Amino acid sequence: MQSYIYIMTNKKYGTLYIGVTSNLIKRVYEHKNSFVNGFTAKYNLKKLVYYEIFEDITEAIKREKQLKKYKRAWKIELIEKINPTWKDLYYDLIWVDPRVKPEDDKERNA
Repeated sequence: MQSYIYIMTNKKYGTLYIGVTSNLIKRVYEHKNSFVNGFTAKYNLKKLVYYEIFEDITEAIKREKQLKKYKRAWKIELIEKINPTWKDLYYDLIWVDPRVKPEDDKERNA
């Protein structure tokens, strides 16, 4: 079963949260809608800015623990390697309308 580590934030260079899940779309949706009481709701962390995919949950958990030990600057560097503008990657995961590209949707890229 695929598993994921992910990083949520509230804005570019804002507060960071690292999590692990077996259902990334569902989990990020929960964060975005504050269904989960705790750190992400408290700090309004609703933007998915980074994620990695694993075939084994054990490997994902190991990676999550590794990333949590990283210095903040290393986490920012990791995000900016794949997402230099810190756009919300959630919409790339769920996008289904082939007539409109996510980058053309100003509301979703705000």
